[in-house]
Amino acid sequence: MFGNFDLMTMLYRIPALLIGLSFHEAAHAYMANRCGDPTARNLGRMTLDPLRHLDLMGSISLLVFGFGWAKPVPINPRNFRNPRRDDIYVSLAGILTNLIIAFIFSGILVLMMKFGANMILFNFVQSIVIINIALAVFNIIPVPPLDGFHVLKNSINGGYRFFSFVERYGIFILIGLLVLGVTGTIIGAGVSAIYRLFINFFGFIF
Repeated sequence: MFGNFDLMTMLYRIPALLIGLSFHEAAHAYMANRCGDPTARNLGRMTLDPLRHLDLMGSISLLVFGFGWAKPVPINPRNFRNPRRDDIYVSLAGILTNLIIAFIFSGILVLMMKFGANMILFNFVQSIVIINIALAVFNIIPVPPLDGFHVLKNSINGGYRFFSFVERYGIFILIGLLVLGVTGTIIGAGVSAIYRLFINFFGFIF
């Protein structure tokens, strides 16, 4: 579902990518601001303008390979009212936002299946669903610098040496997982499972 790539697929994915990454990063910035850290807001990152968030290589990677990244939202945890709790909130904000978008557009997709729709529009909406689920699944992987690592680190008391080690070499661990195809397997399985769950839910509702 997510691994096939051609010119038309890329054209469908580009606007879906802009939506997914922009909402993901803006959600981080918004939640950080709510938790007491205005750093991202002051730097103009609390916006849905994709030009403020997109990373060129990360965007190309997501379009071609099915995983990617945006420019990290600058966060200063020292401004948080409750650093550990608020770091979890900020980390989860982007993931949950992507899942909410995917959920909403899954409903639209099922209505299109039920009542018929232009194929181009159908593929566009389906791309929004798939891209947003993929972003959520990729970012929940507990390896730095991904959001899942922040959630895991702040949810467990102790383990300072372990988390420091993982954080120091996290990018190399992540690259290794990418090269070995582990992340692709996780994303593929996650996207397929959540996609079916959302579609079946709305299929039952409608």
